Amino acid sequence: MVIAPATALPPDRCGLPVDSEAALAQLLPLSPAARLGWGLDCFGEGFAITTSFGIQSAVLLHQASQLMAERALSLPVIWVDTGYLPAETYRYAEQLCSLLGITPHVAQAALSPARMEALHGRLWETGRVEDLELYHRIRKVEPLDQALAQLDVRCWASGVRGSQTDHRRSMAVLAGVRQRWSLRPLLDWSNREVYYYMQEHGLPQHPLFEQGYSTVGDWHSSAPDDGALNGRATRFSGLKQECGIHLPGLMGEGI
Repeated sequence: MVIAPATALPPDRCGLPVDSEAALAQLLPLSPAARLGWGLDCFGEGFAITTSFGIQSAVLLHQASQLMAERALSLPVIWVDTGYLPAETYRYAEQLCSLLGITPHVAQAALSPARMEALHGRLWETGRVEDLELYHRIRKVEPLDQALAQLDVRCWASGVRGSQTDHRRSMAVLAGVRQRWSLRPLLDWSNREVYYYMQEHGLPQHPLFEQGYSTVGDWHSSAPDDGALNGRATRFSGLKQECGIHLPGLMGEGI
């Protein structure tokens, strides 16, 4: 794991450096909801939530909405919309936003889908990893990073979990990603815990869950579990597990 210089990562809400080891020791025994509270306490207005409105996104969004209600404030909720999401995801996003009282900040690429395809082709169809990486950089990573910069975000919380990919299994609850702090409140939760949380709080399932999808992203790069391939292995035609949003890029992990 590459260690990033402390100066590469932003300070807390008071302008003081964040002690990553002390923060991890404090965060590890906490519940996901308490970890979100820590993020808000530490970074204040520089704290934000990201979501994909995917299969299990309702959990983090519900916990964030509870935190906002308790603190009587609003946190930015950033949604990276690639322009290629399934119709079910767009409808699910509307349903969750209405239910939880969330107005997302939508992050989109400067290139429209039609313009990107005219200039670069249908990058997901070539079978080349480098084309998928270009697609993800244009449609996901750059729009997210631009939104984080626009909103002056120092730390962003996501719903990633360690069981989802090989890379995520090696993640820490708090780390540096592309010169910002990344908080992963649900990192150590199992599929069972996610499912029962949604049941307990009456949260609706993504429509594609009932069709066998355990994960969903863009319509052209997602598929239901089929017994041979499950979870993130169904994504990107099996060529990649990660889209790049949670990868450190040139900087390296912060802790």
